[in-house]
Amino acid sequence: MRVFVTGASGHVGSALVPELLAAGHEVVGLARSDESAAALAALGAEVRRGDLADVDGLRAAATDADGVVHLAFRHDLMQQGDGAGAASADLAAVGAIGDALAGTGKPFVGTSGTLLLVATAQGRGGTEKDTLPGGYRIDAENLVIGLADRGVRSSVVRLPPTVHSDLDHHGFVPGLVALARRTGTSGYVGEGANRWPAVHTRDAAHLYRLALENAPAGTRLHAVADEGVPFREIAEAIGRGVGVPATSVAPEAAAEHFGYLAFAVQPDNPTSAAATRELMGWAPAHPGLIDDLAAGHYFTA
Repeated sequence: MRVFVTGASGHVGSALVPELLAAGHEVVGLARSDESAAALAALGAEVRRGDLADVDGLRAAATDADGVVHLAFRHDLMQQGDGAGAASADLAAVGAIGDALAGTGKPFVGTSGTLLLVATAQGRGGTEKDTLPGGYRIDAENLVIGLADRGVRSSVVRLPPTVHSDLDHHGFVPGLVALARRTGTSGYVGEGANRWPAVHTRDAAHLYRLALENAPAGTRLHAVADEGVPFREIAEAIGRGVGVPATSVAPEAAAEHFGYLAFAVQPDNPTSAAATRELMGWAPAHPGLIDDLAAGHYFTA
């Protein structure tokens, strides 16, 4: 299968491209910089220059492909405080790809997040059946799923807040490690009893491939291995790695201490992947979050 992948040189993409190539697929990766293009070429992928703003280019690349995996997101806009702009760009990209694939029966795998379930799954573990009518990034998820009614074998992989491995250089864990180094403490909010789901990058990449190859149209999937690690345990593991104490931060001081991470460190987000495992035959095989933190690669830089 000739597969067009956005975000191909990013965190999950850097594991997905080798996964797809090893399975016999051809990969066309979207690259917006010379550095990204070189990284993709080194992996053995065909390079297509462009970015999410070039919706005509996305439409053309999707038309030429046998399937699409959409991983890219405008994190640069997020870092500038323009979350609405990032979400709008994502929605436009999904729309362009969807238009290109409509009526073809080709697979389209989109990306969403389990943190979106916090509002609808309070007091219990979120499941693949949980949905929301709309909102930030939810609109794009719903648009992908809705393409099933337009003749696309569409599916969405919901990623947990922690996708961890030696390939993770810009996610939440590196951010928390940098914060612990800067402040001299590895913080958690209150008692730190809120839970984060997690998955190893390579296990997530494997699920994307399975979805591309076999997911039924209109399927939501959870790339979750650890269903809910108490945040205090994460903070303690980071503290051991950095060599600083893990300490409680009062809820009212969370924004000041955690900065841009404050929105993510407080929600309780236990999430089940039982339906995904049964439907897709997906069995995570790599270390869990706490064991991966103990491996030390997050603390060598």
